[in-house]
Amino acid sequence: MNPIKLFITGIDTEIGKTVVSAYFTHKLNADYWKPIQSGDLHHSDSMKVKALVENAIIHPERYALQIPASPCESAAKEGVSIRLEDFVLPNTNNNLVVEGAGGLFVPINSNTYMIDLIVHLQLPVVLVTRNYLGCINHTMLSIEALRTRGVVIDYLVFNGEFNPYSVEAIKGFVDQTTQIITLPDFDKISKGMFD
Repeated sequence: MNPIKLFITGIDTEIGKTVVSAYFTHKLNADYWKPIQSGDLHHSDSMKVKALVENAIIHPERYALQIPASPCESAAKEGVSIRLEDFVLPNTNNNLVVEGAGGLFVPINSNTYMIDLIVHLQLPVVLVTRNYLGCINHTMLSIEALRTRGVVIDYLVFNGEFNPYSVEAIKGFVDQTTQIITLPDFDKISKGMFD
């Protein structure tokens, strides 16, 4: 059986992608890879996943940028050129979880976005959403953007508590093949939360 490979993305930044990535890394006994880390190098997403998932294999970032901003801005200020063709999936026979930076249209250079990296890597997506005013619109726009690019959404994750009306509106918009997962607010839970 071929290994499972998933790209974790979200409807916005600070939406819970890293804890959801840790969840899938744990559940699938998968390796983890963050292609671009922008800022927080002393407490990176790779470090967070490693702390949350015992014995996880963490592949090094392709780009680790110092400035906490969009990868495009950070790279420009640090004199780094990010090109789409620089990204190649880690060489592993294990399941793999890949975590994006920010939302789908976070720029990685002046004319390339996170959604282009997803298409380039040819991975199905786990789309993470969180409850806030405007989340229905942001979730549906993200779903529509992925559909337009031909990206398969394997999972839609409702991260944290949700208004039931929002859940129903969003569920009615996703494809029937997309699996729906509801997770507790993991940001408030420490190590061992997946056991």
